[in-house]
Amino acid sequence: MSIDDLEIAVLVPCYNEEVTIKKVVEDFHRQLPFATIYVYDNNSSDDTVRIATEAGAIARKEMQQGKGHVVRRMFSDVDASVFVLVDGDDTYDATSIRKLIGTLIDEHVDTVNALRTTESEKAYRCGHQFGNRLLTGIVNWLFGERCADTLSGYRVFSRRFVKSFPALSTGFEIETELTVHTLSLNIPMAEVYTPYKERPCNSVSKLSTYRDGIRILWTIMILTKDYRPFFFFSVISCVMGVISLALGIPIVLEFLDTGFVPKFPTAFLSASIMILAFLSLATGFLLDSVARGRREVKRMNYLSLAWIGQNRRRLSKQA
Repeated sequence: MSIDDLEIAVLVPCYNEEVTIKKVVEDFHRQLPFATIYVYDNNSSDDTVRIATEAGAIARKEMQQGKGHVVRRMFSDVDASVFVLVDGDDTYDATSIRKLIGTLIDEHVDTVNALRTTESEKAYRCGHQFGNRLLTGIVNWLFGERCADTLSGYRVFSRRFVKSFPALSTGFEIETELTVHTLSLNIPMAEVYTPYKERPCNSVSKLSTYRDGIRILWTIMILTKDYRPFFFFSVISCVMGVISLALGIPIVLEFLDTGFVPKFPTAFLSASIMILAFLSLATGFLLDSVARGRREVKRMNYLSLAWIGQNRRRLSKQA
């Protein structure tokens, strides 16, 4: 199957990227001359839309602020056989795109993640590389070690993946949701090393190190609750159980020694916390069954859609 025979959509979410968007559109058009490039503007106050249109992209707007809202809109609006998702900041390597798509086709996977490699110290802002490794390590520990760069903004998807992805995130945590969705449903994926470079001069990153880092951590916790409720509530149950025992054991020992309970309020608190611990464990059991049913529904919805080659063959038969 030739890459040039595929219906490819390049999706570029943008917010105030007038400095870089022209080069991004031109670079990807040069690598994929038959692809359609969509630039979705997220309330930019500069000339991003005009420059993107003049460069040959189809420019559209998403009024709800946040990258997650933009990705959800793009996945909903655009239809193609292969989808390329890339940031509009000109930090990702356009010349790697044919390798990414080729890997998607040759290995028959539904998503290919670009692993960022760089020799430039300016490519990552202070703390970003450590934060990426930390968050990636947490995601892999919770959902399975199959992704080495959770926060990469450069990915290739099959139509089957895009049209079955719920896209519930609102901001930069959308990359984490993409990764967790892939890992939790055991969707076939691959990773390819690609160069990563620093932003051009006068181009400013929209990612806040601490604010967005906290939001991503919060998203990981929420996704853990949704996808692995038994583990989530078991941890809470264990913590409350330890607290209850720490409060209750001295009281029990004193009762066995003297026959009195001098700290009745503490004893009552200890017993109450232990009851909550058992309730949390029971909640985990119940929600685990619900989560399993939800995963089955998502999996069946994912399998009901055609992969790239199957989709192309059906289109050719209809034609």
